[in-house]
Amino acid sequence: MKPLLRFEGVTLRRGGQLLLEGLDLRLGPGEALHVTGPNGSGKTSLIRLAAGLLRADAGRVERSALALSDEMLALDRELPLRKALMFWARLGGTADRLAGAMDAMGLAGLAEVPVRLLSSGQAKRATLARVAASEAKLWLLDEPLNGLDANGVERLEALVASHRAAGGAVLAASHSTLGGDWARLELGQGAFA
Repeated sequence: MKPLLRFEGVTLRRGGQLLLEGLDLRLGPGEALHVTGPNGSGKTSLIRLAAGLLRADAGRVERSALALSDEMLALDRELPLRKALMFWARLGGTADRLAGAMDAMGLAGLAEVPVRLLSSGQAKRATLARVAASEAKLWLLDEPLNGLDANGVERLEALVASHRAAGGAVLAASHSTLGGDWARLELGQGAFA
């Protein structure tokens, strides 16, 4: 079965520091990988490499269609939440998927609230709903638990489990413990620490 994400011999330097060297990684349908490590060890850089936002110094990265949740909200702050999310649903999903994603993340009651009025936790839920509404098989989640309360964490865990059961894969970088069955990759001591 073809992997949804593959790193072959990937090396990455940032700020003159070696973060990754000769990294081989394969993530197939139904799989999930939790990347851990101290600040500056390259967790976010690995996510950005996987997303195609950074280029490796050596090696090769192959990826399928993906959706990214990182520190960027990527939603029009002036629009009501449903309209802001609909922009992304039209690009890579459907209105039905959007409604399901909003329900899954507990956002249905906030559909008409302007994005700028969302709390940080609600904004994180919206970002995760944006990813879930896409038809991307590969989800890239950078610090997905930041800002989430216990209910939000439970909702995300259920969403990830459902995505994996449907043949999707998830690569997450986080300091926090992620619930469910995850393979782990621990990065070094932190080049920027």
